[in-house]
Amino acid sequence: MSPGRPLGVSMGDPAGIGPEIILKAWSALRETSSNFFAIGRAEAFAALPGGVPVQPIQSPSEAPEVFGSALPLLPITEALSDDFAPGRADPANAMAIQSSIDTGVALCLEEKASALITAPIAKSIMYEAGFDFPGHTEYLAELTKAAEHDGPRGPAMMLAGGGLRVVLASIHEPLLKAVFDLDQDHIAHIARLTHAALKRDFGLPRPRLALAGLNPHAGEQGKLGREEIDILIPLAQKLRAEGLEITDPLPPDTMFHAEARASYDAAICLYHDQGLIPVKTLDFHGGVNITLGLPIIRTSPDHGTAFDIAGQDRAKPDSLIAALRMAEEIAGHRHG
Repeated sequence: MSPGRPLGVSMGDPAGIGPEIILKAWSALRETSSNFFAIGRAEAFAALPGGVPVQPIQSPSEAPEVFGSALPLLPITEALSDDFAPGRADPANAMAIQSSIDTGVALCLEEKASALITAPIAKSIMYEAGFDFPGHTEYLAELTKAAEHDGPRGPAMMLAGGGLRVVLASIHEPLLKAVFDLDQDHIAHIARLTHAALKRDFGLPRPRLALAGLNPHAGEQGKLGREEIDILIPLAQKLRAEGLEITDPLPPDTMFHAEARASYDAAICLYHDQGLIPVKTLDFHGGVNITLGLPIIRTSPDHGTAFDIAGQDRAKPDSLIAALRMAEEIAGHRHG
């Protein structure tokens, strides 16, 4: 990664553990070749114990010089709530949270930052303030006009941890809706997006994809459901005809053990928990969320705001550190 294009990290919800794990990640990485800057409000970091030095910067280009001695912080103008405190969730902070994300996206689009790593937000808090997107992924798609970049179906969510990568065909929607809306064209889009990302962002010349089945035992030849026969097997055949290496639908209860995982580079999972349960079981503290199909690089830690432990010096930075390293790796493949 070029020293002139550091990674940007949005602060997330300032009342959550985002500022704390950013400070801890800086402490862990300050003597490495990594460099990043935080985007947010100084008081969110000053409210924490530990005495980690924070230095305001005016431009991302200043971050590499500052990084060895202090956490570089690019300030935003939107204020936090008057009674801000770690652990005190407040919709009054929503404008600052959103501004931190907006700033990071703009810097990536302007090629002043090599990637955006987003610290956790609380969707319920954002909804109370009028935020009209299911989550980060959908909001970033809107900000970056991802539909124009990768077709009208937009981006996809990859989760990586414990040597496993999964990509979700549906993200933040009820399970019944995800199953009812099972769509061959959409799953094909997710598979193509995954194939392209594994080549471009992970340096895999011939990606191997595993397709998860929907029903127990992948439908047991139609006895336990016909989605595999009617939708998924024809889909896999179509994708193989296009040149993608992808399995027929596999029984979800046997495709995630170590020997099975060695046979593919990413699994296409049909609904949220089908993919997140194995990743979080394998690497609960170190999982990473990667958004595929954006014109910018975006990763995030695979956990929430943890208001209940915010400001208590108890939060683990492992997942954020993994997200930073993943973003750096992808930037190396994508930008050279």
